[in-house]
Amino acid sequence: MKLLHYSCYQKKILSCFIFSLSFFSTSLFAQPINYSVSNAHAHNDYEHPVPFYTAYNAGFGSIEADIFFFNNKLYVAHNVADTTSAKTLQSLYLDPLQKAIQKNKGQVYADGTKSLLILIDLKTLAEPTLEALLNVLQQYKIITGCTGLKIVITGNQPEISRLTSYPAWLYFDGNLSNTYTTDALKKVALFSDNFRRYATWNGEGTIADSSNRKIEAAVTKAHVLNKPIRFWAAPDNPNAWHQLKGLKVDYINTDKIQEISGYLSKASSNSLHKK
Repeated sequence: MKLLHYSCYQKKILSCFIFSLSFFSTSLFAQPINYSVSNAHAHNDYEHPVPFYTAYNAGFGSIEADIFFFNNKLYVAHNVADTTSAKTLQSLYLDPLQKAIQKNKGQVYADGTKSLLILIDLKTLAEPTLEALLNVLQQYKIITGCTGLKIVITGNQPEISRLTSYPAWLYFDGNLSNTYTTDALKKVALFSDNFRRYATWNGEGTIADSSNRKIEAAVTKAHVLNKPIRFWAAPDNPNAWHQLKGLKVDYINTDKIQEISGYLSKASSNSLHKK
């Protein structure tokens, strides 16, 4: 009986060790030690003079576009009043992306180690807009078959129970408040959240300790689920970027492509020199 008791005790210790090891390894996932431009997310990318290419040529790891579906077309704009016939998802994003992949012989970037998220923010009803998007994407097999690329649906989304019914190449933006099944979680490419839910900080000075703890908890929750995280509506300046890095936020949300490119390139260079 004592031997059996000891064996059970050993099993408990081993289980705890395996759990701890698993927690440690998954919490390290998506926590970049050396930040680079790949950790930048181009928020409202279409508002730049040259959509897609400005962030892509800078080497961004994530690019976002908002779409509206009406008149059987997918228009890119921040508001429906801003839509024009010249600004469609195909012309601004899918056609340039396809050309880039063709140029790189099937890779999203010439550097095969680099990857890219294309976040498509559905501004109109989820189901019909997503159906229209899937129909369009059927014409871009080189995009949907590119292994270094993830097409991610954000904004209006279908019910969680339906996520697994979509093609394997289509992913979704996760919500930390939701509960996902194991299979549904596989369809989540990253978690995004409103920074203002955690802090009212304006980007000057340092984040309050109470807010820091809330942000750290959110980041930890995403990393334990083996997913990266970004915060939208966060302050967008070098001081804020520095503190978000310290909090291990994986994708730094920005409207300042050139500025953050220089900042993160310098940070990456300094990190390499320290090795």
